[in-house]
Amino acid sequence: MLLLFETPAGFALFKVLDEGKLSKVEDLGKEFSSPDSARKKIECVHNNAVMELMRGVRSQLTELIAGLATQDLAPMSLGLSHSLSRYKLKFSPDKVDTMIIQAIGLLDDLDKELNTYAMRVREWYGWHFPELAKIVQDNILYAKSVKLMSSRDNAAKLDFSEILPEEVEAELKEAAVISMGSDVSDVDLMNIKELCDQVLSLAEYRAQLYDYLKNRMNTIAPNLTALVGELVGARLIAHGGSLLNLAKQPGSTVQILGAEKALFRALKTKHATPKYGLLYHASLVGQAPPKMKGKMSRSLAAKAALTIRYDALGDAQDDSMGLENRLKLEARLRNLEGKELGRSAGSAKGKPKIEAYDKDRKKGAGGLITPAKTYNPSADAVLGRTPNSTARNVEEEEPAKEAPDGEGEAKKEKKKKKKHLAESDGVQNDDEGGKKKKKRKHAEAEQDDEETPGKKKEKKKKKKKTED
Repeated sequence: MLLLFETPAGFALFKVLDEGKLSKVEDLGKEFSSPDSARKKIECVHNNAVMELMRGVRSQLTELIAGLATQDLAPMSLGLSHSLSRYKLKFSPDKVDTMIIQAIGLLDDLDKELNTYAMRVREWYGWHFPELAKIVQDNILYAKSVKLMSSRDNAAKLDFSEILPEEVEAELKEAAVISMGSDVSDVDLMNIKELCDQVLSLAEYRAQLYDYLKNRMNTIAPNLTALVGELVGARLIAHGGSLLNLAKQPGSTVQILGAEKALFRALKTKHATPKYGLLYHASLVGQAPPKMKGKMSRSLAAKAALTIRYDALGDAQDDSMGLENRLKLEARLRNLEGKELGRSAGSAKGKPKIEAYDKDRKKGAGGLITPAKTYNPSADAVLGRTPNSTARNVEEEEPAKEAPDGEGEAKKEKKKKKKHLAESDGVQNDDEGGKKKKKRKHAEAEQDDEETPGKKKEKKKKKKKTED
């Protein structure tokens, strides 16, 4: 007798050695009390002949088993392969993060479409009732008002209490009476109302999709949701590709996810790298003051990396870890705000902080003012100075220094000699100047003497002409 047994590793074929024991079913369990007794009663047959036999039976299974069709065998094989794959990969259908990735992508697309359609409604209906755009700011309320009112002439007869507050309703009715918009046909109003229906249907579907995304996030990543919120957590998972891929990233990478373009631009231009990416939209970072957003983002990224790994690889399905980390981050935020207030108000003990006065230090900055430039006399340009005069000026500019009596007398004598030399030079210059003047006078006189005979002849000729 042969026994076919299915195991996770495959199928096993056993051969019963003593078929007489099968008659007593009550005592059959005692034969398998130990491995040695089990081997005596049953023998496992596993060789190449068995493998070829199994392969041949599988190829002609539909012919050997009556009533088994080929179309029935294919779904059975597919289901078996799926079950084996789930068993090997430990696949859980509850941890499907692909739905989150698709849902957050569709949510962003719906937001863009809603904004586009709402702006189109405002522009289209603005030709008929332009004042309504300033009265009703919300896009959904605007579409509801247009759908209910249709033409602005009907505004005074309708009740907008279910849509708008009383003050806005009264302002709308007043503006409808004195509106400067142009008249439109019924066909145009019908098309505008159909566009309003599209806007309202998209808004309703977006609300349903957000609820679905919120439930999926609480199921798949409850701790990440408790820490950063549904939308930010879903965008992190979508940006990482999957929850498992995101769990492999360190906290520094989680911190700047979504700011890769700014990061590479900063590295290329050697500027400061970004401090946050998608985490900037988290509530904890938004509550922090501007100077502390970087520190808060770094702390939040470290805790978010821990919660992501716990959600991806842990067995627990509660959000206790996320709530605990959120409380710690809120306490750190209060601590940072307290330190900032302490710095702005004074020292930690409450006394004002007195800083030493430094005239070269700028107000409100750590840098020093550039020192004042000293006067550079060597850059001056002097015109028309003789060597003697320069020497005289240098002597006048030299400061008088205290010295012993002998040295002082020697200096005085030197100064006197220099003065005498300068005076003698001046006298010589005067004599030379006088001689030059005399020479010039003699030269002029000689020129006059040379010119006088010619001048006399000219004078005589002139006299003769006058007499004639």
